[in-house]
Amino acid sequence: MRRFISLAALTSAVVLTAAACGSNDEEQKAPSPPAGVTAQAGSATSVHVMWNQPSEKSGITGYEVYRGKSKVKDVPAGTTMIDVTGLKPSTSYTFSVRARIDDGTFSPRSGEIPVTTPAAVAEDKVAPAQPQKLAGSSDGARAARLSWAKAPGDQGITSYDIYQGGSKIHSVSGDATSAHITRLRPGTHYRFTVAARDAADNTSPASRAIEITTPRGPGDDPDTAPIDFRAATHSADGGHYVDLSWFAPKTGTDVPSYQIYVNGAFATTLIWGGEPPKGRATYSVFVSKKAGETYRVKLRAKLPDGNWGKFSEERSIVTGATRR
Repeated sequence: MRRFISLAALTSAVVLTAAACGSNDEEQKAPSPPAGVTAQAGSATSVHVMWNQPSEKSGITGYEVYRGKSKVKDVPAGTTMIDVTGLKPSTSYTFSVRARIDDGTFSPRSGEIPVTTPAAVAEDKVAPAQPQKLAGSSDGARAARLSWAKAPGDQGITSYDIYQGGSKIHSVSGDATSAHITRLRPGTHYRFTVAARDAADNTSPASRAIEITTPRGPGDDPDTAPIDFRAATHSADGGHYVDLSWFAPKTGTDVPSYQIYVNGAFATTLIWGGEPPKGRATYSVFVSKKAGETYRVKLRAKLPDGNWGKFSEERSIVTGATRR
């Protein structure tokens, strides 16, 4: 089923619901439990839960996160960490995760990971000091190691949050002064900062930023352009539409959004409302009520570091014509 947007609305962001992908006629086995599950208290009322990303061929379409025996979160496949909030101070909890594949089958739950929230600090509105002396380097083509200086004095820091661009990607204990960041791309430039958080959920100013470029290893492809981009046209209800299709670039995680350009100018931002589609993505844009008009289209993906990737090849269509 195609989705459409009028050309007049192309200057505003579009939120879509991901379409179901092709079915697999073969019976699928239940996936294995998510591996590498960790739980770290972020404050007196929150816990940061993380787990490892599975292989691309796992068929996983989402996760369920449990606190004890109660499900607390549904998480899309491209996400492998969440903050569970609304917890009680000085309280012990256990967290576990299970995976879901596209036929609705669930994995067994992972082992339960214990964590205890720290005591609350009454009327604490003072944020910790800014982390200092942030340093780092690449660790191979797909990882990086960061370190920083422990803040002087007793500021009640319960966790350090690591940001990649403007997105939080990791959290470690308040006693830690280093972190290992994985799931990066070869030959890619990244920008990291660190912020401290205390038991009252006060967050420090972000540290100074450091920039790290991962090396490109043998066989690594740093290309970030959408793959096998195609454009066609069809007519319906007296109008002409541009039909786009492509495969997401291999960024190491799901691509949540794209920028679409028409005739060399930015037209709209496409944001998947749910989990991005697996396999070939499709999208249709209304362009004209006249046949015989030429339109050039291209798009680019938003990368995990918050930057926009390379453009796809530019395709041309003529309204009312057959596929090109």
